[in-house]
Amino acid sequence: MCAIPPDIRAAPPASNNSRIASIDLIRGAVMILMAIDHVRVFSGLPAGGPTLAIFFTRWITHFCAPAFIFLAGTSAYFHGRRHADLSRHLLIRGAWLVFLELTFFRVAWTFSLDFAHYEMAGVIWVIGWCMILLAGLVKLPLVAVGSIGVAIIASHNAVGPRIAAHIPMQDGGVLADLWKVLYHGFSAGPIRFGAVGPSLIVLYTIVPWIGVMAAGYAFGRILTLQAAPRNRLCLAIGLGAVGLFALLRGFNLYGDPRPWAAGAPRPDGAPFMPAVLSFLNPGKYPASLAFLLMTLGPCIALIPLLERARGTFARWISVFGRVPFFFYLLHVPLIHALAVAVSKIRLGEVSPWLFANHPMGNPPAPDGYTWGLPLLYVVWAVAIVILYFACRWFSGVKARRTEWWLRYT
Repeated sequence: MCAIPPDIRAAPPASNNSRIASIDLIRGAVMILMAIDHVRVFSGLPAGGPTLAIFFTRWITHFCAPAFIFLAGTSAYFHGRRHADLSRHLLIRGAWLVFLELTFFRVAWTFSLDFAHYEMAGVIWVIGWCMILLAGLVKLPLVAVGSIGVAIIASHNAVGPRIAAHIPMQDGGVLADLWKVLYHGFSAGPIRFGAVGPSLIVLYTIVPWIGVMAAGYAFGRILTLQAAPRNRLCLAIGLGAVGLFALLRGFNLYGDPRPWAAGAPRPDGAPFMPAVLSFLNPGKYPASLAFLLMTLGPCIALIPLLERARGTFARWISVFGRVPFFFYLLHVPLIHALAVAVSKIRLGEVSPWLFANHPMGNPPAPDGYTWGLPLLYVVWAVAIVILYFACRWFSGVKARRTEWWLRYT
């Protein structure tokens, strides 16, 4: 699943509006892409296969979480330039996001109030915890925050497995549960809270995402530079990351626990995938170095180009980028409701499967339920049109009003 975060709009000096536009365009574009994968969740189609069209429907959404978590750090940098309460702001906002993940979004994904049997730690959860941790990191010099972030991204594929080798993951102890939250995630099983308590499925682990957010925080300094050096650095960093991905991944040197190969088996047990798809399929849970280089590199390299983007289409995309958390709040229940309507129209009834533990922990879709890709994209387009008008309205509200609560929406 790809998923996405809160209002992370960068706010450089007012004299440089193009920079604001480039960040809003990236965020708006990946918001739109993110919605594709969340429609896929309710369509019953598997993630990543078995056809090329389904693979790339999933693959294109891989850019979403890295871009938003990275830019969440960038937004924190600009907030700190304008306000003296950065640590307090990050603590409150982070705690609020964790709370919403376990309450509002749990209901939005499942349309069920049965909290006793399922909770999911998704992208909103990890953004919240990373903000809480960043609240402490920002007390350090900027270069230290950036260095820590890059070190976590670069080294976790080597360090993480070595730590895991000393933790008995099957005993259900405190250390095992903590390691699931920090690094291993759902692949090591859910975290259970007693015999009658809920089970927590950790989709997005804190490592390496705290590294991504910390690196994004330091990246904010680059965005304050004049256009020429800023653009050169963005291109150098972005294209350098893509080149490093090609080198490390191409020769299976380092950076992903799943080496690619011709005829490599798919992780979901489906038939073998072609070599090029195996190459483009590094691990996301937890996000490997290869995955982050593949996704963050192009996003950073695109910033200079997007600063020059103009026209109706760019303005349309930017509407979503200006109020991303509002988009996220609306899009999950809206897509779920549209799936209910599709089920009623196609099957003559609302399938009980739509009230299962989406997007993780749900059983396979029942026979006859699964949509084709054309219907998936129709539902996605309908959702985006509805969300455009809602986001345009709320963007206007935020532009006109200054109440404190608007900082948290």
